[in-house]
Amino acid sequence: MPQVKILYVEDEPFLAKIVKESLESRDFKVIWIEDGKEAIPAFERHQPDICVLDVMLPNVDGFQIGTGIRRLSPKIPIIFLTAKNQTQDVLKGFESGGNDYLRKPFSMEELIVRVQNLLQLAGAQFPEESGTDTIPFGRFRFLPQRLELHIGEKVRKLSHRESQLLQILVKNRNAAVDRREILQAVWGDDSFFNSRNLDVYIAKLRDLLKDDPDVQIITLKGVGYHFMVG
Repeated sequence: MPQVKILYVEDEPFLAKIVKESLESRDFKVIWIEDGKEAIPAFERHQPDICVLDVMLPNVDGFQIGTGIRRLSPKIPIIFLTAKNQTQDVLKGFESGGNDYLRKPFSMEELIVRVQNLLQLAGAQFPEESGTDTIPFGRFRFLPQRLELHIGEKVRKLSHRESQLLQILVKNRNAAVDRREILQAVWGDDSFFNSRNLDVYIAKLRDLLKDDPDVQIITLKGVGYHFMVG
């Protein structure tokens, strides 16, 4: 079985060496690039299986790289690494094609788990078998294995976390879901930063679901959410 190739773009040599060695110890092949302007050529040359991109880079930032990579390969998993934690930065990351967003400083174990998770999802996204589980609600059809939300002829691609969150809400349709339970299930803890992330994802899901007014995510102040399906 060929090694999984990771395009890793990071301009801090000390951090990059630690990350590269840790990933290689798990049998990943790491293509490390220091300069943002070299990232797209390296992507085209090496054809990696997943990209791990720092945001603050010389010449071309990680968001620009993510946008460029997404144009070349719409389905490749992308993880952004950044010290930024503002909501608008998180949103920009996902708008730039990111599937996940990891704030510095991070543990190597967390990065490795996220890399493995996205790779597994990417593999499940395009199964050889023609069948796939479909979850209907309202006018929508949700295909969690493919990370897709269908309504009529329109298909919306979901990130991994959007899909995780939607699965929890759909499973608890027309019932209250505790906010802390969602945070524990999706992020592993209910820290303030992850709580802000949840707010971002709820806003994104509301936007995705607006095509059917009978499907709503209602905020229950001090409790969590009610996923209403008419």
